[in-house]
This record gives sequence, C-alpha cells and structure tokens, in this order.
Amino acid sequence: MDTQTLATTAQEIDFSLLALFLRASFIVQIVMILLTVASFWSWAIIVQKFISYRQARQEAAIFDRAFWSGEPLDELFEKIGSQPDGASERIFASGMVEWRRSHRQDGALITGAQARIDRSMDVAIAKATEHLTRGLPFLATVGSTAPFVGLFGTVWGIKVAFEQIAISQNTSLAVVAPGIAEALLATALGLVAAIPAVIFYNKLSTDSDRIIAGYEAFADEFATILSRQLDA
Repeated sequence: MDTQTLATTAQEIDFSLLALFLRASFIVQIVMILLTVASFWSWAIIVQKFISYRQARQEAAIFDRAFWSGEPLDELFEKIGSQPDGASERIFASGMVEWRRSHRQDGALITGAQARIDRSMDVAIAKATEHLTRGLPFLATVGSTAPFVGLFGTVWGIKVAFEQIAISQNTSLAVVAPGIAEALLATALGLVAAIPAVIFYNKLSTDSDRIIAGYEAFADEFATILSRQLDA
C-alpha cells in the first residue's frame, strides 16, 4: 500500500474519544468506564471537602471569638445548646455537659471529673475527625491504583490489536494505529484520574490535620480552664 493510500485510509478513521471507546474491546471499555467514574467521584469528593473544610474553619473562627470574648461559659453553653452543629461547638458542649453531670446535688464534684471531661471531648474530636477524613481514603486508592488499572487496559488493548493484525495479516500503520490508540486511551484515563487524586489527597490531608490540630488545641485549653476551677 503506497503512502497516499495510507494517508487517505488514516483520514477516514475516526480518532475521537467516543470512537476510540466504541471500537475498544469489552474489557478495555470496562476499564475506561471504571476510570471515568473514579475520576468524577474523586472530583466530587474534592469539591465537597473544600466546601466542608472552609465551613469548618469559619465555624471554628466564629466560635473562638465567642469563647474568648470573656462571656461566662455557662451563658455561652446555654446559647449554643447541648447539640450544636459546628464541630468546635460540639467539643465545647460535650465538655460542658460532662462538667455539669459531674456535680452532685450538694454542689460537690464527683471523683474523676477531669478524666471524664477529657474523654468526652476526645470522643467529640474523634467524630469530627471521622467526618473530616471521610472520602480521603478513596482519593488515596484512586491515586495509587488508577495508573495500573489504565496500564492493564492498555496491555489488554494491545494484545487484542496484535491478534487482529495476525488475523488480517496486514501490518500497515492504518491497521495498527487504531488499536494502539484505543489501548493508550486507557492509560491516559488512568493518569487523568490518578494525578488530581494524589495532588488533592495530599492537600486535603494537610488541611484536615490542621483543622483537627485546632480542635485538639482548643480541647486542651478548655480542659486547662476547667482544671483550674476543679482545683479551686
């Protein structure tokens, strides 16, 4: 086949993403679908985490201003209630609830109040941590496995392409190129899914660690205030 005929044949082949997907083998199509779904799911988690982390930081800043405003803690607790929405408020409320439960009717404190208050706030921090980190393991999984899943699709696609070459007994570029292009698309999709997942997993993990560290620092400061009252 001469060069002009090859060029004409290549121009007649559709190399759009949809066409490459439709011409791919069933296994490669499954790989492409899985990687596309993983990519969209990863972006959904990323956007949701950015929104929730921003809300968590804003809520923590607002509560910190109220907590350190000099307002009596009992009055602040009455305002936010025992089941507030924000994580910082829930940590504070859990400590205050246990503080009040630790008082007997005669006003004396039950033994071990400090330890119970600390455990109560630790439970609230653990729940906040679970909420903040939910979805991050999926990003880590996509970031570490998507390239290999895409590579599997590429290897399988190349295998099918060589089988078709052997059946047709034609090794011209016009015959080889479509099958190779379909196979390489799987690797490309794997990288498209993995690269953002790895980048934003590291970013979001760092952000969540900072927010959680803020919760723990507040719990320590609050426990210190209550400890001074217990000693008094």
